[in-house]
Amino acid sequence: MNNEFTFTLKRLRFDEHYHPSENTRITTNFANLARGQSRQENLRNTLRMIDNRFNALAHWDNPKGDRYTVELEIISVEMGIDVEHSGRAIPLIEVLKTTIVDLNTNERIDGIVGNNFSSYVRDYDFSVVLLDHNKHQPTFGTPENFGDLHGKLFKHFVNSSTYKDNFNKPPVICLSVSNTKTYHRTENQHPVLGVEYQQDEHSLTDDYFRKMGLKVRYFMPSNSVAPLAFYFSGDLLGDYTNLELISTISTMDTFQKIYRPEIYNANSAAGKSYQPSLKHQDYSLTRIVYDREERSRLAIEQGQFVEENFIKPYHAILEQWSANCAL
Repeated sequence: MNNEFTFTLKRLRFDEHYHPSENTRITTNFANLARGQSRQENLRNTLRMIDNRFNALAHWDNPKGDRYTVELEIISVEMGIDVEHSGRAIPLIEVLKTTIVDLNTNERIDGIVGNNFSSYVRDYDFSVVLLDHNKHQPTFGTPENFGDLHGKLFKHFVNSSTYKDNFNKPPVICLSVSNTKTYHRTENQHPVLGVEYQQDEHSLTDDYFRKMGLKVRYFMPSNSVAPLAFYFSGDLLGDYTNLELISTISTMDTFQKIYRPEIYNANSAAGKSYQPSLKHQDYSLTRIVYDREERSRLAIEQGQFVEENFIKPYHAILEQWSANCAL
């Protein structure tokens, strides 16, 4: 049954000349930055912020703070389903791949794949299934088997020859912490990832990513004001080099300052006990234009698109595959 699903990768450079492709998820955060009158200035400023953050963290043998630059590629994954009969390819996920360029040696160093995470099926789960389930429920909850299909599809991709032929390490996804949970600072401190935080109870996102085979740890890097959530499958501290980790921190810390300034561009840093809030007023805005309301609206539209073009027409195939999936 598994060989009915095939994966195709497309790579697109994310730079100041980036234009979203026609079939990209328009809720993808980096696509949001690349539209409108401020498009090129947005992109240029974002990339400069990433490079500055990288050089601040990779400060050894870097006296002027200009040794490194980070190149980004958008990796779009399409899944071929029932290829023999329909030849139909469904857009599945988009992630970012970092490459570090050492300007002193002209060496190109592989970074981390993952970072940002966009998924059509996740849009469907959160913007259609979850909303429908809770319309008539007295208390918020998740339906039975919530996220199971998405988790199996993600693990199937990461275990595929397509992934292994293109990337030599498992993905690391870096997201905002949940604004419904409280995080507590620990004594553990990593030289790059910074101070570790823990929480008593997993968030809905944590549980969703666990079904994708990913564990979570929370770290607040040096000169950050809030912890980031790192989702990974192996040993976050042992499997990746300092430069690889810095490429993820610099990229996602920058994006979160743009997307979640109330949390990641706050004017005071998280304390020993920390509950993030999007209602926090003491924060600074970047000079980068980002439309958060549009993103929320489009997530629902794209969740409905997935339902009509993927979940409903291939329901029987997906059910059978999921039932037989040994992942």
